[in-house]
Amino acid sequence: MQMHDPIHPGKLIREFYLEPLNLTVTGTAQALGVSRISLSELINGHNGISPEMAYRLSKAFGRTPESWLNLQTIYDLAQVKDKAERFDIKPLYQEALYEEEVTA
Repeated sequence: MQMHDPIHPGKLIREFYLEPLNLTVTGTAQALGVSRISLSELINGHNGISPEMAYRLSKAFGRTPESWLNLQTIYDLAQVKDKAERFDIKPLYQEALYEEEVTA
């Protein structure tokens, strides 16, 4: 089931991991091996989860790297959904099939 307005994964990290475990941004960043600024930008929704960060989060919090990346992908797709519906794109695949039928 697709969420209509998913929460940024950084906010989930803050709400489900940092706050309940009483972790600071500085301490968590050190444990992850990233800068405080990098983690702060992520948990404040200014940056997303990269594949490298997904592995770091996986080792720290126990979810799979794929699950972290899936959260980011779901969020990213939701952000462009309205814009994507206005794209003026010519469907190439259907046209190629039609051309094959005509020339066959």
